Amino acid sequence: MTSVFGLDEIDLNILDVLQQDGRITVLDLAEKVRLSPTPCGRRLRALEEKGFIEKYVASQREAINSFLRAVKKMTEVQEAYFVTGDYDYLLHVRTESAEAFKVFLVERLLNLPVVHTQSYIVLEQVKHTTALPIPRPTKS
Repeated sequence: MTSVFGLDEIDLNILDVLQQDGRITVLDLAEKVRLSPTPCGRRLRALEEKGFIEKYVASQREAINSFLRAVKKMTEVQEAYFVTGDYDYLLHVRTESAEAFKVFLVERLLNLPVVHTQSYIVLEQVKHTTALPIPRPTKS
């Protein structure tokens, strides 16, 4: 059954939980609404895109600082960048296997104040260099 806003019971439960705790992790939210983390994250994104969630009113500064402190301690995180675009942070994570990454994601990263994530697994390194281009004077 859908509500007058076209939301189902799970979406309404997500909104109820978020109104009580805007800092809840996706993992904890998923558990409370009885979903796995990935579908819960997708529903969160859809609710944001449809305008049902405009902002999170928890202390953003405290949540960000907590996230950054934790990420700096995680040995799996080799690089972390503050970026522009759809996401705020880009993490380069290295684990021994896809299963180890799943454990890292579910048990460690999603226990932080994270709203949603998007992951990519590298299949092959095509190029890696640390060399910077050195500008040369143009010939006249």
